[in-house]
Amino acid sequence: MGVDEWITLGVLIGTFAVLATERLPTAAAVGAAVGVLLLTGVVGQSEALSGFSSSAPITIAALYVLAGAATVTGALTPVIDRLLAGGRNGSNPEGADRWRLARLCASATVLSAVLPNTPLVALTAPRVVTWCRRIGVSASSFLMPLSFAAVLGGVITVIGTSTNLVVSDLLVASGGEPLGVFEITAAGLPLALAGLVVLVVTAPRLIGDRRDGAADDLAAPETFTLALRVVDGGPIAGRTVQDAGLRALRRVFLAGVERSGQLVTARPGTVLGPGDICYFAGDVDDVVELLETPGLESTELAHLVGASDRPDAGLYEVVISERSELAGSTLRDIGFRARYDAAVLAIKRHDDDVPGHLGTVTLRPSDVLLVLATPEFERQWRSHGDFSVIASRDTQPPPRRDRAWLVLAAVVGMVTLTVANVLSLMEASLLAAVALVVYRVISVNEARRSVNLNVVLTIALSISLGTAVAASGLAAEAAELLGSFGEPFGDVGSLVANLVASMVLTELVSNNAAAAVLLPVATAAAVDTGLDPRSMAMV
Repeated sequence: MGVDEWITLGVLIGTFAVLATERLPTAAAVGAAVGVLLLTGVVGQSEALSGFSSSAPITIAALYVLAGAATVTGALTPVIDRLLAGGRNGSNPEGADRWRLARLCASATVLSAVLPNTPLVALTAPRVVTWCRRIGVSASSFLMPLSFAAVLGGVITVIGTSTNLVVSDLLVASGGEPLGVFEITAAGLPLALAGLVVLVVTAPRLIGDRRDGAADDLAAPETFTLALRVVDGGPIAGRTVQDAGLRALRRVFLAGVERSGQLVTARPGTVLGPGDICYFAGDVDDVVELLETPGLESTELAHLVGASDRPDAGLYEVVISERSELAGSTLRDIGFRARYDAAVLAIKRHDDDVPGHLGTVTLRPSDVLLVLATPEFERQWRSHGDFSVIASRDTQPPPRRDRAWLVLAAVVGMVTLTVANVLSLMEASLLAAVALVVYRVISVNEARRSVNLNVVLTIALSISLGTAVAASGLAAEAAELLGSFGEPFGDVGSLVANLVASMVLTELVSNNAAAAVLLPVATAAAVDTGLDPRSMAMV
């Protein structure tokens, strides 16, 4: 090997050591490696910056925006709720849980074929945890399989995971054609199906119950009160409290039911009728989650119209001050929605529960209101005498459901335009992301926050590193070594050697970095053995 090959090998070993010990973030470590190769003259500026001119980082950033839009609109929430519908009643609750696990994992795999894994799991996991709390089962037996199922979905299409996009761009850089959206499906789909079977069969037995009951019992919830009305014709109307899954809630409880102006004790066998008002009290996160329960709607729905569909809307806790004009008045009398351009979701009172409709409750000093508003609310009213404290919360606000169909339409349009060769994958994904911002499905700030900049930088720098490995000549040297291991077993041996090398390297560094380093090696090995380089790329 020449000097350039030895320098590149040394830089790679050092990079792997840093990544394996987690001394630096992935993007910083890979960026430093590219920088060293540039400064030592192993590669020129064009090779060092090749990742930033690639389509993969832009494509994955656009896909993150699509996933962010799905989050703020709750586009996937109805699907998730339907998959997990029901409690654990019946003669075989474990069998029912296994069937729900199968449906959840299969759906996560399908969705992961068109959405990035990380935001998809981040979107789905809270709904799974909430459902597990409600019916009293361990969330661990669902969350780990959910993560694995999302990874399996990444092998079905090219847009399923960022690593596929890195490989596709490196193929282009080496003079080949990019991978088609469904080009890897014939190989990836059987693998995904086999993985799903293994998950559903083994996960319930291998993953133990990791609930910490003591911690749950000791945690004292903040007693925010929320009034929800049973929707006529909804899935809760006509069912008992127990069957509706409203009995065994964690950190929130059904305090009572109002029917025709009279309070009714909320027993497990109490049948909920259309128009009944359910009063819930408990932790703010779980109280807000109840707003997404199918069949229930806020009694203050008229005040929420238009408030939750504004981009950048968030949740704030406000404390009514001693000299506030709100003290002694009701939300309805003061015209809270019009006056403050904010909607009240729940009320917390320290000494007792809040009775009646939120709009008719006589407010007191020190009452805490949970309001839905834009950041302008905090800036405008922070120093006003009506509120002594205004604090933003990290809790996700209720989704803007009226625009969820636009997210689904954008995803379908992106895939259709790409498959029909009307636009490239980068152009179609970018068009879909821009359209969602233009139509105010997601704000510019929300779009910016939804993009994982570390992942995007890692992809760009990984492509640059892979280009450097090829340009330095190290790829050709490594290909000879890799070919020597597989040569006794023919073409299959070469593929298996490539497979094993990829799997081992992925245990030390990120998937993107491993693919970027090994693809030039695999391509060179394919040329030496007469195999199709695209087969090596898929492996």
